[in-house]
Amino acid sequence: MNQPSLMGVFAHPDDESLLAGGVLAQHHAAGARTCVATATWTPTSHRAPELADALDVLGAGAPRLLGYADARNPASAPNGAVRLVDAPLDEAVGRLVSHIREVRPDIVIGHDALGQLTGHPDHRRAHQITLLAVEAAALPQLYPDAGQPWQPAALYAATHSRSGVGRLGPLLQSVGKTLLTVPDTYVTTTVDVSPWAAVKMEAILAHRSEAARARSLPGLLARLPEAERYEITSSESFTRLTPGPAPSDPHQIAA
Repeated sequence: MNQPSLMGVFAHPDDESLLAGGVLAQHHAAGARTCVATATWTPTSHRAPELADALDVLGAGAPRLLGYADARNPASAPNGAVRLVDAPLDEAVGRLVSHIREVRPDIVIGHDALGQLTGHPDHRRAHQITLLAVEAAALPQLYPDAGQPWQPAALYAATHSRSGVGRLGPLLQSVGKTLLTVPDTYVTTTVDVSPWAAVKMEAILAHRSEAARARSLPGLLARLPEAERYEITSSESFTRLTPGPAPSDPHQIAA
């Protein structure tokens, strides 16, 4: 069975690898089209080439940067772009709509409403923008200059459940980070990505500046024994947000 095309929409470089790197690699290996839109860090920032390297590892094409600054890091926009959290909502949605209409993905994957485990404000804003853009992309009356309308068949949010967070929880808490998890019933799909765990880890480590930091998740993972890294990175959980019946297989992302 052909894998559906897949588009990730994430706030920062490295979110794609940490949250959905396995699924992206899985779909690429099956011959599906994959890509990633990243909301913050501009093309002139030092993390843009790292993102390009990570996406190359995952087979997800060239970076698609929405061009906003990170809420907490001025270095994300050397040319002084507005922060994602301060950008006009209509503008940000329109930028993402143009990418959705160009790529025409079957499935879109983004952040959850909590902003993942740490609740980063960029994650939460990216979640809101993605919800609106997926709906708007199908309506010709909205953003008529952004390309021909396209309706993705499914929208998923990458997430972490209370019982499924595993070793990742204590790892983040060890450096004083918060731990926001969803109820187990909120997770609709848990994918075994163990065959692609090594590829996923290579993509995570391609974000070299983050892997060198003591408190970042790529840095924490980089210093773990391989067996512990594998345990943390070998599965990915999602919530299907698209209205209608869920797919029959709770272990596969599906349109």
